[in-house]
Amino acid sequence: MFCLFYLQAKEALENGEVPVGCLMVYRNEILGQGRNEVNETKNATRHAEMVAIDQVLKWCHEKGRDRKEVFEHTVLYVTVEPCIMCAAALRLLNIPLVVYGCQNERFGGCGSVLNISQDDLQHTGTPFQCLGGYRAEEAVELLKTFYKAENPNAPKSKARKKQ
Repeated sequence: MFCLFYLQAKEALENGEVPVGCLMVYRNEILGQGRNEVNETKNATRHAEMVAIDQVLKWCHEKGRDRKEVFEHTVLYVTVEPCIMCAAALRLLNIPLVVYGCQNERFGGCGSVLNISQDDLQHTGTPFQCLGGYRAEEAVELLKTFYKAENPNAPKSKARKKQ
């Protein structure tokens, strides 16, 4: 069941997105799944984790469940270490555990750049545990495939001409 988040990452890659996929699992039930949708939606906040969080919130609303209680018992499985923005959101939601594939050396919020998951940050939710390295090689290969191709959504280079 938990390898499904790698399928989400592959779908993201096929759709011209940075290949990140995730699942949010509450008591062995998948309540949310997501893939990056940044390029597709032209919205920089539509990371896989945010897409999945929205699905969990919708589930809570539809089922009349307390979202605080649900998130406190939900585990996130994600192909790449959550970025600083996503790590902050996960902390505010009191997610207890994040299992990720490879590190995010440029934007990681679980120790690679900042340690949002564990730092002493007042009034920002509960620190959460992170377990990295789950199928990391596969996550790295997906990222390499994406970055080898030219991103059609990237801004055009503004190289200066020599005078």
